[in-house]
Amino acid sequence: MDLTSSAKRPRRQSGGYPPRTRARDTDRQATCALLDAALADGQLNAADHRTLTELAGEARTLGDLAQLTDDLQRPDHAPPDPLPPTSRRENWFAAGVAALSIAVAVGTFVAVDQPPSHKAGPPAVDIGVIKPLVLPRPRLTTAEGLTYLRDAYRAKFGDSTVDTAVIYPDYAVITRGTQANRQVNYTYRGGFDTGTDPQTRPPQTPTADLAALDVQAVTALAAQAPALTKVDQGSIDYFYVEGESAGPIIRIYVSNKAKENGYIEATLDGRIVRTSVFGG
Repeated sequence: MDLTSSAKRPRRQSGGYPPRTRARDTDRQATCALLDAALADGQLNAADHRTLTELAGEARTLGDLAQLTDDLQRPDHAPPDPLPPTSRRENWFAAGVAALSIAVAVGTFVAVDQPPSHKAGPPAVDIGVIKPLVLPRPRLTTAEGLTYLRDAYRAKFGDSTVDTAVIYPDYAVITRGTQANRQVNYTYRGGFDTGTDPQTRPPQTPTADLAALDVQAVTALAAQAPALTKVDQGSIDYFYVEGESAGPIIRIYVSNKAKENGYIEATLDGRIVRTSVFGG
């Protein structure tokens, strides 16, 4: 057996598709769900989760997606790999050509066999192209976005209490206590997903109330964060809200293209507790 030539052949996915198969939006969403679960159970930290989620959104093939999760443990409730169709694309194409041929033949027969109709219908009206209405969603790390997320969370769950909340510019991952000893992870991308399976929650876990978040003070502090953390040309990576025994806090993480980073830890009303500067 030629092991060299065998090793060069692309490995097929467990669902039956080869790695070069183009990925669908549902495949990218399933990969993001696995990454969210890995963040929830401690396999990934917040920075790795953000990077891998961005790569999943840009992935073109199933092989690209598989490389992002091949070192992760899959939860029991994870969606199955996509299965290939039972018929090949060329068979569908042949069937479509045959159906089109029959339709053309029938249409020709009807056009020749039937007498011409002289009924005058209403004149055709060109209404042009109707463009879909897209409602923009604010970036969640702005004052408008934090308020938007808080209102959506309260509307979904009836209160604004969280164990933790990792808030990126375009999505958020929130851990919520459902019982004294259970917590569930939810991802927000314009709407909340169904959440992960309940996980063990340590007794007396401290919580944070998003209603106490002074969004104007926090976002004003975020605007100063690159200078305060000495991250040149830095931008906001994410906010991390967490309940602590001494009182809830928010951390504002900053980084730049050179991967220099730092963060500010503050109270929910924007008072700085400590600053971690780059190189400090």
